[in-house]
Amino acid sequence: MTENHAYYGREVLPFLAEQYKQLYIPPSEDALEAYRGVVLSGREPEHHSLSHFLMHAEDSAVYEETPVGPVLSVTLHERKDFETFLQIIANKCQPVEIPATQGATTLEGLISWPKIEAHKQAFLAQAEADGVKDPDWDSEFTRFTSVRSNFTDAMLVLSAGPYSAVNGAEFGIPEEQWRKDSVTIRRYHELNHFICRKQWPEKISAVWDELVADAIGLYAAYGRYDIAMAERFLGIRDGSYTGGRLENYVEETDPVKKQDTLNRLARKIHPILESFAAIINTHPGIHPFEMIPLLEDHFAGDITA
Repeated sequence: MTENHAYYGREVLPFLAEQYKQLYIPPSEDALEAYRGVVLSGREPEHHSLSHFLMHAEDSAVYEETPVGPVLSVTLHERKDFETFLQIIANKCQPVEIPATQGATTLEGLISWPKIEAHKQAFLAQAEADGVKDPDWDSEFTRFTSVRSNFTDAMLVLSAGPYSAVNGAEFGIPEEQWRKDSVTIRRYHELNHFICRKQWPEKISAVWDELVADAIGLYAAYGRYDIAMAERFLGIRDGSYTGGRLENYVEETDPVKKQDTLNRLARKIHPILESFAAIINTHPGIHPFEMIPLLEDHFAGDITA
């Protein structure tokens, strides 16, 4: 797929499956060996069926232009398809549970056998043009794959459900409009992650990254920043954690200790969101990508409880 192409509807998953053939393997506990064969060795899958996907007429796969280069953005409108896609691509074809609050992810380092094959054909063609009778593809393969960017891709994968599994009625937004707004928030949320990981790799912090990404998503959708919406996405109310996405970024397993940790995080987060509102409200009208460095300039470090 070149940067000028886009795919829509029921042609999206068939196109992607030809780029990443592990998508032909249904998730199961017994699928790991088949997955490794396809991904690590470039083997053809046993079957070329996508019957484990529902597919939707509004699915899309398009390139988004960003300050750090283009990235493929895939939107899957069936929740089951989104979860199956992540089980295959991000979890090695294992039927793991995908949290209901997870609506998107950024995938990097995806092995692209089409890139490898394209380089092989170019290498062999050049060797023939140079009169080389026995070109050493094995050595060239080792050299080529020694640089991961030569043969790997990045991809944003988005679902189309309510953002953070929150009902738009809570904000007085009609369901159909909220569905569209959720896609916009989610897309810019993931674009923010893609940009920040490349431009500010030293600033990676799970909670901070989510706060900034939500802020950029909200700004992209509405041209403003609503602290109440941002806190609702995370599950924060009146300085306490009441259930939401924030717990995805806390490793504590004991229920009592986890609640205490989340409550302390909630109290730390509120003033950060207030600072975001002040920044966004004093820079109306700029592009969401221009807003990112303004927020990153106020990096609060690795936010923990």
